[in-house]
Formats: sequence, C-alpha cells, structure tokens
Amino acid sequence: MTGQDPTAAVEIDTSKPHPARMYDWYLGGKDNYPVDEEMGRQMLALDPRVPVMARVNRAFMHRATRWLAQNGVRQFLDVGTGIPTEPNLHQVAQRIAPDARVVYCDNDPIVLAHAAALLRSTPEGVTEYLQADVRDPATIVEGARRILDFDRPIALSLVALLHFVSDADGAHELVDRLLAELPSGSYLMMTHATADFTPEESAAATEKLKAVGVTLALRSREEFAHFFDALDLVEPGVAVVPDWHPELGDPVPGQDDGVIPGYGAVGRKR
Repeated sequence: MTGQDPTAAVEIDTSKPHPARMYDWYLGGKDNYPVDEEMGRQMLALDPRVPVMARVNRAFMHRATRWLAQNGVRQFLDVGTGIPTEPNLHQVAQRIAPDARVVYCDNDPIVLAHAAALLRSTPEGVTEYLQADVRDPATIVEGARRILDFDRPIALSLVALLHFVSDADGAHELVDRLLAELPSGSYLMMTHATADFTPEESAAATEKLKAVGVTLALRSREEFAHFFDALDLVEPGVAVVPDWHPELGDPVPGQDDGVIPGYGAVGRKR
C-alpha cells in the first residue's frame, strides 16, 4: 500500500465543507456531510448547473483517459482523485490496457477511508492510493515512484483541482515541479473552472467559499493555457470541457443548456 492504510481510523473534519465531499454531493453520492450539502446548495442557488459541471468534468476524465490509453500511455498519476465514483480512472484505462498502472492521490481523509474501491486492479495492472496534498509535490513523487516507472511516460491528471489552489500558493509552480519529474512523452490532462462566462455568479461563489475557508481561484482561458506553456497541446487544444474529443464518450445531460464555465486540455511533454 502506498501511503496510509485505508482500513485505519481516519479523522474527518466535518466543521467546514471540503471540495471532494461537495463534488460527491453534486454527483449524488453519500460520502458527504450536512456542511458540504449546505454549501453545495448555496452554489446551486448561484448556478443550478453546478451538478452538470461536476459530471462534465468527470466525463472529460473518462474521455482523456481513453485517448491516452489508446495512444500508448500505460501509467497514470491522478492527483485530486476525489471520492471513488465508478467508473474510476483505472477502470477506464484498464479496459483498454489491462496492464495500466495507476497511482491515486488526495488529501481528504474520507477518500482514504474509501481507497479500497480504487485498488481493484486487473491482474495485469496495478492501482495504489497515496494520501498527500498537491501542495507537497515531493511527497507525491516519492510515493508514486514506488509504483510507476519514471523512465516511461506518465499521464498526470489534475481534473477539477487547480481552481482550489491560488497563485499565492504557487499553482503554476506546483504543476511545473510535478511535470519536471516526468520523462519526455508524458502528458498533463487537466480541467479548470473559469469566471469568463459567469463573472457575477463566480464572484459570489468565490466569496461564499472564502468565508468558510475554501479557496476558489478561477482563471481565464489565457491563465489556464499558461499551465501548458512547455507542452505540446493535443488537438483541439484548450477547449470548453464538453468540446474536448466528444466522440470518445456520451454527452452529459444538460451540458448544452448554456456554456459550461470551464476549460479542459491535454498536453504532451517534449
């Protein structure tokens, strides 16, 4: 087991909402608390499509993983995993490449408590879970090296994560530090919420989350694209999330009822 034992007792802070548990609530899951539902409902009051946005991000992860597996990637490092929701990344990858190796990483103890669901690998492949924060890339890399071969390409997944990391916390530098450890031919797959299409609602959401200690750092298309400056973007480049290779998955109900305020992209390390 990489990191902590998922069967061990974990301490879960239920005094304030956590993005992973709010995301679970948006997806209709049961692994959340009243504080998460309350903040989730406040987000819905600002924009009723928030659950659709969560499903759209999940669908992007499925499509991007399929594309990567179809194009020869056999190793995945998924940071900001969230509470298990089938199909998980390893299930998508291993349906195409049974020998795929996947390391999951999250900082929420409730994800650790459910990590066993992430470890049901094919016999040919491997899945492991690491308890760590994206703000600690050294720990992530150290744990991932026990499972992944850092001499072969690795796909780094940062789906719906970096909009919870501010520039003051060095969001771009954290991504650069993770990518610096990966060999040529590796990939970054990423989605990110934006205020480009809904500035007033986004400003209100940012303030509500700030009041309960949750950072929301919404970035423009240009700021999002900056994460890929040293990479070669896979076509179609930076796209509104549902528009990235829609042929690789089924559309999410409601995704066409207005623009989804988020961007997605996949880039290859030179």
